[in-house]
Amino acid sequence: MIIIPAIDLKEGKCVRLLQGRMDAETVFSDNPAAVAKRWADAGAEIIHVVDLDGAIAKRPRNLSVIQNILESVRIPVQIGGGIRDNATIRMYLDMGITRVIIGTEAVRNPQLVKDACRTFPGQIIVGIDARNGRVAIEGWTETTGTPASELAKMFEDSGVAAINFTDISRDGMQTGPNIEETRKLAEAVRIPVIASGGVSGLSDIRSLLPLESCGVSGVITGRALYSGSLDLKEAIALAKTEKSE
Repeated sequence: MIIIPAIDLKEGKCVRLLQGRMDAETVFSDNPAAVAKRWADAGAEIIHVVDLDGAIAKRPRNLSVIQNILESVRIPVQIGGGIRDNATIRMYLDMGITRVIIGTEAVRNPQLVKDACRTFPGQIIVGIDARNGRVAIEGWTETTGTPASELAKMFEDSGVAAINFTDISRDGMQTGPNIEETRKLAEAVRIPVIASGGVSGLSDIRSLLPLESCGVSGVITGRALYSGSLDLKEAIALAKTEKSE
Protein backbone atom coordinates (compact mmCIF):
# COMPACT_ATOMS: atom_id res chain seq x y z
CA MET A 1 0.00 0.00 0.00
CA ILE A 2 1.37 3.41 -1.00
CA ILE A 3 1.35 6.22 1.57
CA ILE A 4 0.54 9.45 -0.29
CA PRO A 5 1.13 12.86 1.35
CA ALA A 6 -1.38 15.57 0.45
CA ILE A 7 -0.75 19.22 -0.34
CA ASP A 8 -3.93 21.32 -0.46
CA LEU A 9 -3.47 24.72 -2.07
CA LYS A 10 -5.43 27.82 -1.15
CA GLU A 11 -4.29 31.27 -2.24
CA GLY A 12 -0.84 29.89 -2.96
CA LYS A 13 -0.37 28.39 0.49
CA CYS A 14 -0.36 24.84 1.84
CA VAL A 15 -3.45 24.47 4.04
CA ARG A 16 -5.69 21.82 5.56
CA LEU A 17 -9.44 22.14 5.90
CA LEU A 18 -11.84 20.55 8.36
CA GLN A 19 -14.49 18.48 6.55
CA GLY A 20 -13.81 20.45 3.37
CA ARG A 21 -15.00 23.78 4.82
CA MET A 22 -13.19 26.67 3.17
CA ASP A 23 -13.77 28.79 6.29
CA ALA A 24 -12.09 26.22 8.55
CA GLU A 25 -8.52 26.23 7.33
CA THR A 26 -5.14 25.91 8.97
CA VAL A 27 -2.17 27.31 7.06
CA PHE A 28 0.83 25.01 7.38
CA SER A 29 3.22 26.64 4.95
CA ASP A 30 3.50 29.53 2.51
CA ASN A 31 5.99 27.47 0.48
CA PRO A 32 4.19 24.39 -0.90
CA ALA A 33 7.17 23.46 -3.09
CA ALA A 34 9.38 23.13 0.00
CA VAL A 35 6.71 20.96 1.61
CA ALA A 36 6.62 18.70 -1.46
CA LYS A 37 10.41 18.33 -1.34
CA ARG A 38 10.19 17.46 2.36
CA TRP A 39 7.76 14.62 1.63
CA ALA A 40 9.79 13.43 -1.35
CA ASP A 41 12.96 13.40 0.76
CA ALA A 42 11.10 11.34 3.38
CA GLY A 43 10.45 8.63 0.81
CA ALA A 44 7.08 9.51 -0.73
CA GLU A 45 6.45 7.79 -4.07
CA ILE A 46 3.83 10.27 -5.24
CA ILE A 47 2.46 13.64 -4.08
CA HIS A 48 -1.27 14.39 -4.03
CA VAL A 49 -2.05 18.05 -4.79
CA VAL A 50 -5.48 19.68 -4.64
CA ASP A 51 -6.21 23.15 -6.01
CA LEU A 52 -8.92 24.16 -3.54
CA ASP A 53 -9.43 27.55 -5.19
CA GLY A 54 -9.75 25.77 -8.52
CA ALA A 55 -12.42 23.44 -7.17
CA ILE A 56 -14.57 26.45 -6.29
CA ALA A 57 -13.70 28.55 -9.36
CA LYS A 58 -14.14 25.52 -11.69
CA ARG A 59 -10.77 26.21 -13.31
CA PRO A 60 -7.11 26.07 -12.22
CA ARG A 61 -6.12 28.87 -9.85
CA ASN A 62 -2.69 27.91 -8.47
CA LEU A 63 -0.75 27.07 -11.62
CA SER A 64 2.49 28.84 -10.71
CA VAL A 65 2.59 27.11 -7.34
CA ILE A 66 1.89 23.74 -8.95
CA GLN A 67 4.70 24.37 -11.45
CA ASN A 68 7.05 25.14 -8.54
CA ILE A 69 6.07 21.86 -6.88
CA LEU A 70 6.82 19.94 -10.09
CA GLU A 71 10.24 21.58 -10.32
CA SER A 72 11.06 20.79 -6.69
CA VAL A 73 10.57 17.00 -6.80
CA ARG A 74 11.50 14.10 -9.05
CA ILE A 75 8.59 11.88 -8.07
CA PRO A 76 5.13 11.75 -9.70
CA VAL A 77 2.55 14.38 -8.80
CA GLN A 78 -1.21 13.95 -9.15
CA ILE A 79 -3.58 16.92 -9.22
CA GLY A 80 -7.26 17.53 -8.55
CA GLY A 81 -9.53 20.55 -8.24
CA GLY A 82 -11.19 22.55 -11.01
CA ILE A 83 -10.60 20.05 -13.80
CA ARG A 84 -13.66 20.34 -16.00
CA ASP A 85 -12.51 19.76 -19.59
CA ASN A 86 -10.08 17.97 -21.85
CA ALA A 87 -7.99 21.10 -22.42
CA THR A 88 -7.24 21.40 -18.70
CA ILE A 89 -6.30 17.73 -18.49
CA ARG A 90 -3.91 18.09 -21.42
CA MET A 91 -2.44 21.31 -19.99
CA TYR A 92 -1.63 19.62 -16.67
CA LEU A 93 -0.11 16.54 -18.32
CA ASP A 94 1.99 18.76 -20.58
CA MET A 95 3.22 20.56 -17.44
CA GLY A 96 4.53 17.28 -16.09
CA ILE A 97 1.66 16.11 -13.89
CA THR A 98 1.49 12.30 -13.85
CA ARG A 99 -2.19 11.73 -13.03
CA VAL A 100 -5.23 14.00 -13.17
CA ILE A 101 -8.18 13.60 -10.82
CA ILE A 102 -11.69 14.27 -12.10
CA GLY A 103 -14.33 14.72 -9.42
CA THR A 104 -17.37 16.89 -10.14
CA GLU A 105 -17.31 16.20 -13.88
CA ALA A 106 -17.37 12.47 -13.21
CA VAL A 107 -20.93 13.11 -12.02
CA ARG A 108 -21.88 15.95 -14.35
CA ASN A 109 -20.22 14.60 -17.48
CA PRO A 110 -19.08 10.96 -17.14
CA GLN A 111 -18.33 10.84 -20.85
CA LEU A 112 -15.44 13.27 -20.22
CA VAL A 113 -13.83 10.67 -17.97
CA LYS A 114 -14.32 7.87 -20.48
CA ASP A 115 -12.95 9.95 -23.36
CA ALA A 116 -10.00 11.13 -21.27
CA CYS A 117 -9.13 7.56 -20.30
CA ARG A 118 -8.87 6.69 -23.98
CA THR A 119 -6.83 9.78 -24.82
CA PHE A 120 -4.58 9.63 -21.75
CA PRO A 121 -4.43 5.95 -20.74
CA GLY A 122 -3.32 5.27 -17.18
CA GLN A 123 -3.38 8.94 -16.22
CA ILE A 124 -6.98 9.56 -15.17
CA ILE A 125 -8.26 9.10 -11.61
CA VAL A 126 -11.88 9.52 -10.54
CA GLY A 127 -12.24 11.40 -7.27
CA ILE A 128 -15.27 10.24 -5.30
CA ASP A 129 -15.95 12.35 -2.24
CA ALA A 130 -18.83 11.11 -0.12
CA ARG A 131 -20.95 12.56 2.65
CA ASN A 132 -23.04 9.87 4.39
CA GLY A 133 -22.38 7.54 1.49
CA ARG A 134 -23.58 10.02 -1.15
CA VAL A 135 -21.32 11.71 -3.66
CA ALA A 136 -20.50 15.39 -3.04
CA ILE A 137 -19.37 17.73 -5.82
CA GLU A 138 -18.47 21.36 -6.55
CA GLY A 139 -15.70 21.50 -3.97
CA TRP A 140 -17.90 19.50 -1.57
CA THR A 141 -20.50 22.30 -1.48
CA GLU A 142 -23.23 20.14 -3.05
CA THR A 143 -24.27 16.62 -2.07
CA THR A 144 -25.95 14.52 -4.74
CA GLY A 145 -28.23 11.52 -4.33
CA THR A 146 -25.76 9.21 -6.05
CA PRO A 147 -24.23 6.45 -3.89
CA ALA A 148 -20.43 6.32 -4.08
CA SER A 149 -20.37 2.69 -5.25
CA GLU A 150 -22.90 3.39 -8.01
CA LEU A 151 -20.71 6.16 -9.43
CA ALA A 152 -17.62 3.96 -9.23
CA LYS A 153 -19.30 1.16 -11.16
CA MET A 154 -20.03 3.55 -14.05
CA PHE A 155 -16.32 3.59 -14.83
CA GLU A 156 -15.57 -0.09 -14.31
CA ASP A 157 -14.46 -0.75 -17.89
CA SER A 158 -13.31 2.75 -18.83
CA GLY A 159 -9.62 2.42 -18.03
CA VAL A 160 -9.64 4.59 -14.91
CA ALA A 161 -6.26 4.25 -13.16
CA ALA A 162 -7.70 4.51 -9.65
CA ILE A 163 -10.51 5.89 -7.53
CA ASN A 164 -9.66 8.38 -4.80
CA PHE A 165 -12.30 7.84 -2.13
CA THR A 166 -12.71 10.50 0.55
CA ASP A 167 -15.11 10.38 3.48
CA ILE A 168 -15.79 14.09 3.91
CA SER A 169 -16.99 13.80 7.50
CA ARG A 170 -13.56 12.46 8.45
CA ASP A 171 -11.39 14.70 6.29
CA GLY A 172 -9.00 16.75 8.40
CA MET A 173 -10.61 15.50 11.61
CA GLN A 174 -8.04 12.80 12.47
CA THR A 175 -10.85 10.58 13.76
CA GLY A 176 -9.75 7.49 11.84
CA PRO A 177 -10.60 6.46 8.27
CA ASN A 178 -13.97 5.01 7.36
CA ILE A 179 -12.79 1.42 7.04
CA GLU A 180 -16.19 -0.11 6.29
CA GLU A 181 -17.20 2.34 3.53
CA THR A 182 -13.76 2.09 1.96
CA ARG A 183 -13.96 -1.70 2.02
CA LYS A 184 -17.46 -1.68 0.48
CA LEU A 185 -16.36 0.55 -2.36
CA ALA A 186 -13.21 -1.46 -3.06
CA GLU A 187 -15.17 -4.71 -3.12
CA ALA A 188 -17.76 -3.21 -5.48
CA VAL A 189 -15.30 -2.53 -8.32
CA ARG A 190 -12.14 -3.91 -9.89
CA ILE A 191 -10.56 -0.45 -10.06
CA PRO A 192 -7.84 0.19 -7.44
CA VAL A 193 -9.09 2.41 -4.60
CA ILE A 194 -7.07 5.02 -2.73
CA ALA A 195 -8.44 5.83 0.73
CA SER A 196 -8.52 9.36 2.09
CA GLY A 197 -9.81 11.15 5.15
CA GLY A 198 -9.42 10.70 8.88
CA VAL A 199 -5.91 9.28 9.25
CA SER A 200 -4.57 10.27 12.67
CA GLY A 201 -1.54 8.08 13.18
CA LEU A 202 0.27 4.83 12.53
CA SER A 203 -2.56 2.74 13.98
CA ASP A 204 -4.88 3.99 11.23
CA ILE A 205 -2.37 2.98 8.57
CA ARG A 206 -2.17 -0.43 10.22
CA SER A 207 -5.97 -0.77 10.18
CA LEU A 208 -6.10 0.06 6.45
CA LEU A 209 -3.42 -2.41 5.39
CA PRO A 210 -5.73 -5.48 5.41
CA LEU A 211 -7.88 -3.72 2.79
CA GLU A 212 -5.06 -4.12 0.28
CA SER A 213 -6.42 -7.58 -0.45
CA CYS A 214 -9.77 -5.96 -1.37
CA GLY A 215 -8.17 -3.57 -3.84
CA VAL A 216 -7.17 -0.58 -1.70
CA SER A 217 -3.79 0.34 -3.17
CA GLY A 218 -2.97 3.52 -1.27
CA VAL A 219 -3.91 6.03 1.39
CA ILE A 220 -3.76 9.81 1.23
CA THR A 221 -2.89 11.63 4.41
CA GLY A 222 -2.50 15.31 5.19
CA ARG A 223 -3.25 16.84 8.57
CA ALA A 224 -1.69 13.94 10.51
CA LEU A 225 1.61 14.57 8.72
CA TYR A 226 1.49 18.31 9.29
CA SER A 227 0.53 18.03 12.95
CA GLY A 228 3.25 15.46 13.56
CA SER A 229 0.93 12.70 14.76
CA LEU A 230 2.04 10.57 11.80
CA ASP A 231 5.64 10.22 10.66
CA LEU A 232 5.81 9.64 6.90
CA LYS A 233 8.97 7.51 7.04
CA GLU A 234 7.45 5.28 9.71
CA ALA A 235 4.20 4.92 7.76
CA ILE A 236 6.04 3.98 4.56
CA ALA A 237 8.22 1.49 6.44
CA LEU A 238 5.15 -0.10 8.04
CA ALA A 239 3.39 -0.49 4.70
CA LYS A 240 6.46 -2.05 3.10
CA THR A 241 7.08 -4.38 6.06
CA GLU A 242 3.50 -5.63 6.00
CA LYS A 243 3.70 -6.27 2.27
CA SER A 244 6.92 -8.26 2.56
CA GLU A 245 5.56 -10.51 5.30
